[in-house]
Amino acid sequence: MFRELHFPTPVYIADIEHPTLNQELERDIVAWSKQDKGIVRTNVQGWHSHTTMQDLPEYKKLVDMLYACQKTIYDQEHLDSEPVLGNMWANINYPGGFNRPHLHPNALFSGVYWIKAPEKSGNLMLYEPRQGVQCTMPNRKEGKLPPELWREVHYQPKAGTIVMFPAWLWHEVKLNESNDTRISVSFNFLQQ
Repeated sequence: MFRELHFPTPVYIADIEHPTLNQELERDIVAWSKQDKGIVRTNVQGWHSHTTMQDLPEYKKLVDMLYACQKTIYDQEHLDSEPVLGNMWANINYPGGFNRPHLHPNALFSGVYWIKAPEKSGNLMLYEPRQGVQCTMPNRKEGKLPPELWREVHYQPKAGTIVMFPAWLWHEVKLNESNDTRISVSFNFLQQ
């Protein structure tokens, strides 16, 4: 007997090597948060910037890096268009802060870039997208399950890492249990 795995959900991860990017981003985002009260979306006990961050010149380095990553994804996904960054915003999750479960309508790929990520500052959680599979919860053998049987995926934030995933995938940011702030940038790429 052979096995085929269909309907995979791709998640793309990249580590960005840049000597000063995170320090510059942290400085600029913290200063921005002190001048602007931001908006409320899925954030609880945190600051969420306006969603036009990609238009601000101080974030061009990051925007260029996001486009490079997205271009790789477009090539691997056989997409016949060019990436378009629809919107981008900064998040500061203070101790006790989190982001409620959500998805990103009208986008193709969404993602996060972690700038500052203390230990226990809130994992990114991605959830099983197939609704029908939730009808059955079979008993499993003891031991570690292979990734294709997971019902949720936990990504521990790491400064300098980008995670990109289909925008229709339910996700959330768990509680920041550290004594420090967690700073990230989220974004949506649109289908052209």
